[in-house]
Amino acid sequence: TAASAVAGTVKVTYATGETPAGASARTLVLGGITNGSTAETGYFVQFSTYGNTDCATSPLDTGVTTFIYTTGQAVTLTVDPALAFTIDLLAGSQVVNGVTTTVATTDGTIPFGTVTTSANAIAAHSLTVTTNAGSGYTVYTRYTQAPTNGTHPIDDLATHTNLSPGSFSAAGTEAFGYTTNDATLSAVGDGTDRFTTPASQFAAFTTTNAEVARSSAAVTSENTKVAYQVGISGTTPAGTYNNSTVIFTATPAY
Repeated sequence: TAASAVAGTVKVTYATGETPAGASARTLVLGGITNGSTAETGYFVQFSTYGNTDCATSPLDTGVTTFIYTTGQAVTLTVDPALAFTIDLLAGSQVVNGVTTTVATTDGTIPFGTVTTSANAIAAHSLTVTTNAGSGYTVYTRYTQAPTNGTHPIDDLATHTNLSPGSFSAAGTEAFGYTTNDATLSAVGDGTDRFTTPASQFAAFTTTNAEVARSSAAVTSENTKVAYQVGISGTTPAGTYNNSTVIFTATPAY
């Protein structure tokens, strides 16, 4: 029986008596008591046991304990935004989105070498992104201009755009374009990936950014491969074609 005759004092009695076993502890839980909660203030509680239910005579044990609430320790920290983006070479004979590279790249060049009307040239790079951006990232590509020899530029891949890619021209047709193996770039209106469903879908380069990789969440070392293909026709002027730079931009979304 629990009773409180004086504020701050609780008496618990067991009329028939109890002898606690010595081998293990006993726990008494008192509900309905509101402990003090003022920070930096000490509160005390005194326990006493008696041999009589009057809780006054035949004292047995007594003890005092205390507790103090502190104001608590506020935890703060700062995490800086982070983005790592690397572009690595890919050797020849690598399969990227259904096409096999015919030449190797470096980490700064796309050396197609000598191209003939009988076979298109294909090269590729490996793009890797790490970011703690909560909404992920997007990688875009563009070129400064088409590869050019004097006044003649290599034609862009006809009709196929980043939003509506398609098959690359057969050997013997002048064209330049790219593909990506990122399978998250949905086609407009149908929910399927526009570059990998079906595989080997290419788009023409432009001088404005177009997405080739993306994620909607933070990632660690997420890799995407982008391939480039070029073809020439029987009337493509002879010479060395250059003055073209392919640029990739990685943008995190915080």
